[in-house]
Amino acid sequence: MSANYNSSYAPMSSIRYCVRCCVPATQEGVQFDEMGVCTACRSSEEKMHIDWSAREKQLRVILDEAKAKAGNGYDCILPISGGKDSFFQAHVLTKVYGLKPLAVTFSHNWFSETGFYNLQRCLEVFELDHLQFTPARGLVNRLAKKSLDAIGDTCWHCHSGVGAFPIQVATRFKIPLLVWGESLSENDGRATYQCPTTQFDRDHFTKVSARLTADEMVGDDLSAKDLYPFALPSYEEIDDTGVWGIHLGDYIFWDDERQTEWIRNVYGWRETEMEGAYKGYKSAECIMAGMHDFTCYLKRGFGRATWQAAVDVRNGLLTRKEGFDLVRKHDPERPEALDYYLKITGLTESEFFAVMKEKKLAELQGVDLPVNKKLQPNAERILPFVEQIIEKHLHLPDVRIARDQEKLSK
Repeated sequence: MSANYNSSYAPMSSIRYCVRCCVPATQEGVQFDEMGVCTACRSSEEKMHIDWSAREKQLRVILDEAKAKAGNGYDCILPISGGKDSFFQAHVLTKVYGLKPLAVTFSHNWFSETGFYNLQRCLEVFELDHLQFTPARGLVNRLAKKSLDAIGDTCWHCHSGVGAFPIQVATRFKIPLLVWGESLSENDGRATYQCPTTQFDRDHFTKVSARLTADEMVGDDLSAKDLYPFALPSYEEIDDTGVWGIHLGDYIFWDDERQTEWIRNVYGWRETEMEGAYKGYKSAECIMAGMHDFTCYLKRGFGRATWQAAVDVRNGLLTRKEGFDLVRKHDPERPEALDYYLKITGLTESEFFAVMKEKKLAELQGVDLPVNKKLQPNAERILPFVEQIIEKHLHLPDVRIARDQEKLSK
């Protein structure tokens, strides 16, 4: 039961795909049932039979108890990037349930212009008190280089930071409840609504994405002091505060498309062009999302377009063939962000691809993964927006001098 389950138009004939959508067997944690249907497709079926009204009542009880225990303090922590999910979370918590959350942001220091706007817009329209941690640019660059060899991905500092910083704030400010957005049972493929195998806890993001702890990243030009901001609180600190977390998507019906459309129309949230994808809303806050997805493609044979196509096929928006056509077009595209990554790490392109070749899954060894040249520049500049601002204002004196000289010459 492998290649014979694939249609002739599947991207790789040697890899098994879900018979319903576009999910390949190389997706971590995915399982296929006896009919060849993947975990995510089974979860989407379960979703239609859930009593969401009953689950919403459970959510209301949780949030009411959090408000009662908070007294005059913050009711919960809202980890926020300004992306589509956290923007919608902010609406739900403040406008629907009347909570006063403390918004907490781990900044990857790779904010796009669109992402910077969305985050500030979110803080303004929902009147959120806000804490943000931003690691130094040089530290981010060194971690991005180490991350490639360590986990086969450029983004360890983000995977780790989005988990560690909100929990650090929770323990230090004694705010036990953290409220996240999309459930792992939604599209992740590693859990279903009936079997939520991964619950939120202290090590959630280490298990799901970061892979390595801060201690395990120490070495070379990265000291324990450098990695301190990424260290998780101790189990004792977690227990003392009673820190725990929920995903709204486990309690309310989650619909990416409609929620994104709604926050865009009601609140002015903005999409942007995303490299390696055919939709403009996933990870819109980051200029390096294309690198995360490209390394996944080089390692596992699929990228962001596969995720998006699988969801759209599952929801009846595309045929499976149309989904695979989009996968072929977008997943193999060399992102413009690779140029920025090579610049900040000092790696050559050949060194980058050599590392990724080592990270390639065993079942993909010998499989030729095409890498296609991007035909047009990205619509948004692939440079952290903060650096764009600094660059612009550093250049202003030169512009003024040139204008003054032009006036004098006249």
